[in-house]
Amino acid sequence: MKKHLVRLATLSLILLSTAAALAQDAGTLVGESGGTTEVTHRASGGLLHVIFGSGAMGILLWVAIFGAAVVAVYLAVDCGITVRASRIMPDSLVNNVTESMAEGDVLKALQHCEAEPGALANVLTAGFSHVEEGFDVIQEAVATAADLETERVTQKLTWLAVVGNLAPMLGLLGTVQGMIGAFKTLGSGQAPDVSLLATDISQALYTTAAGLTIAVPCVAGFYAYRNVANTIILKMEAMTMELIKDLRNVEVVEE
Repeated sequence: MKKHLVRLATLSLILLSTAAALAQDAGTLVGESGGTTEVTHRASGGLLHVIFGSGAMGILLWVAIFGAAVVAVYLAVDCGITVRASRIMPDSLVNNVTESMAEGDVLKALQHCEAEPGALANVLTAGFSHVEEGFDVIQEAVATAADLETERVTQKLTWLAVVGNLAPMLGLLGTVQGMIGAFKTLGSGQAPDVSLLATDISQALYTTAAGLTIAVPCVAGFYAYRNVANTIILKMEAMTMELIKDLRNVEVVEE
């Protein structure tokens, strides 16, 4: 997870550097007389014209919005892969541990947990590792391990919610920037350039729409994945208590 975030951060820095260079080139054009003239493609056009006509700050803002979209897609896919019952508590592990506990062989059950690492395996391992210390200690160890695994699962969901909260803020920042540009054009003291005014207003509306387009799926995905995760975690805790209840009378089998 950390490696992927580092890669995304590096990619964002590259995009920011490229955007800054584009903004510098798109801001002005050197005329034949040595003066500067405004870029003509700022006057009108679609989304690309709005992006490159919004100035250096506007381009950097769009890079941040696109970066948030990339991160949102990555987190949504990652949560879809990891937040599943078959990933958190695989059936093969449950069946193997159940058979081992039916035989009263805690060491064998512990070996199965080590062979299939995961959330459920970590919780069961915490309980099996304290089998000689009494059932109260086992319950406490299992509860602590379950809380830790729950936190690990919900951390990814939290990042999805963070992106969902930041995206509309980026859109609002673009709205403010566009309105500032629009009022600056109107207050120039001359006849306002309709094309520049339209570009500024388009910047305000496009960024707002982009931020909401990212935020809505992120928020919906967060609550959907959170409900799935809560259901799986409750099942995992119930299954864990069912598997360790026999540890009250089980003795460790030495090989």
